[in-house]
Amino acid sequence: MSEFPLPNVSTDLSGQVAFVTGTTSGLGKRFAKVLAACGAKVALTGRRVERLEALADEIRADGGVCEPIPLDMTSRESIRAALSEAEEKLGTIQILINNAGIPDAERAIKMSDELTDAVFDTNLVGPWVLSCEVARKLIEQKLPGRIVNIASVAAFSITGAVATTLYSTTKSAVVRMTESHAMEWARNHINVNCIAPGAFSSEMMDGMLSRVGDISQGFPRKRICDPAQMDSTLLFLVSPASECVTGTVIKIDDGQGPR
Repeated sequence: MSEFPLPNVSTDLSGQVAFVTGTTSGLGKRFAKVLAACGAKVALTGRRVERLEALADEIRADGGVCEPIPLDMTSRESIRAALSEAEEKLGTIQILINNAGIPDAERAIKMSDELTDAVFDTNLVGPWVLSCEVARKLIEQKLPGRIVNIASVAAFSITGAVATTLYSTTKSAVVRMTESHAMEWARNHINVNCIAPGAFSSEMMDGMLSRVGDISQGFPRKRICDPAQMDSTLLFLVSPASECVTGTVIKIDDGQGPR
């Protein structure tokens, strides 16, 4: 006889602590608000402190619990300091959303060393360090956890028409990192999954549209998706309902790209 509820679905995250990167705009801002609305205590992280404070005020006004914490994803010292502050103020982190990312927007042969390092550090090295630090604490305390990495459909396909070579490379690596960490930490009940969004409204997308024009007219549904349309997938991956789901990549692209 099953002891699971019928249906085995809940979005109640009360008692959970979530650490979300890149919360000053776009998807990360939406993720933070959704997790807080479902009862999680949320560490809001990013580089633009004034935006973190504004988001914290908004979440608190709606009854949520959060802490704005400055974070530079290109600095391991900043990453570890932000994690320590979050744990001190909110408790042990059991939900990690690796959302922060930056585009390259430059042809590979024209890319500076500084831009190359920034894209690799923000999109791949930072999430690697964060994941390992969070997992280490969970394993030491024998606690389960959920890690959700945000990749991109660019991890699976790319054209030469848009300068996204390095971005695509890092997001492909995020997919493989997801699968590898999932296998290593499954025995510790830490689920690691990945969302690969297509074209969603964000500052990064606005920048791309300003460079290449309105790409939505080439999509079957001729639209750019709203971050709210990712809520259900995020909540599934951090909830008990996804207990048996790990090492999985979910594409959310509105049918925009090839298969």
